Amino acid sequence: MTAHPLSRMSRFNVTSLVLGLAFLYLPIVILVIYSFNASRLVTVWGGWSLRWYGEFFNDRAMLDAAWMSLRVAAVSATLATALGTLAAVALSRAERFRGRALFSGMLYAPLVMPEVITGLSLLLLFVALNAERGFWTVTIAHTTLTMCFVTVAVARLDRSLEEAAMDLGCDPLRAFLAVTLPLIFPAIAAGWMLAFTLSLDDVVIASFTTGPGSATLPIRIYSEVRLGVKPEINAICTMVIALIAVVITLASFASKLQSVPAETPAPL
Repeated sequence: MTAHPLSRMSRFNVTSLVLGLAFLYLPIVILVIYSFNASRLVTVWGGWSLRWYGEFFNDRAMLDAAWMSLRVAAVSATLATALGTLAAVALSRAERFRGRALFSGMLYAPLVMPEVITGLSLLLLFVALNAERGFWTVTIAHTTLTMCFVTVAVARLDRSLEEAAMDLGCDPLRAFLAVTLPLIFPAIAAGWMLAFTLSLDDVVIASFTTGPGSATLPIRIYSEVRLGVKPEINAICTMVIALIAVVITLASFASKLQSVPAETPAPL
């Protein structure tokens, strides 16, 4: 019998692992627990209550900010998924073309570019274009940020089945729609969910590109926290954590569906 991997770990490694996980997740656990606190004081436990969740649904400003965040995340994720999928298909099909290195570098730049620089450059662009900052400026900024993540998720395309379909008489468009698109759909779905999550919790870029009356939920929370942490903030953050956890779980399942090979029926 082979020993379990954890049994071969030293006490130091186990302690380091536990301390690392506690450092990452213990503050989140405390935040979730205190979101059910009945006391108005954040640091004083007053019993279990759903009071602050009710306060959130009665706070018109917070609801408007949450609705703005959901709309921006949904639209920017959809645009980023469409553009990122097209970019991935272009990179996989055209292995060599003039300007490929420049195209790839510009496509993947937001992965390594500090968000402050990205946000500032987009702000200067919108000012130069005399564009009114609001919903669409934030959406364009988030599309620019998240498109590269979608491209990375979809980039691994296997063209062998598509080429086989074209050898059997399919035209390129029909082969792509009937063969390639169903194969990469789990990656496209995972890319959309990842883009949605990144847009939903962005603060830095949104703070540069937002305008009056178009504040997203993270910006609203940040402005409230600067005046002092309220128990309502804990409830809002708990709901955001739950939503992001659900989206990440769905994205993980979508990625696994792509990695599991389809079972081919036995010949008759």
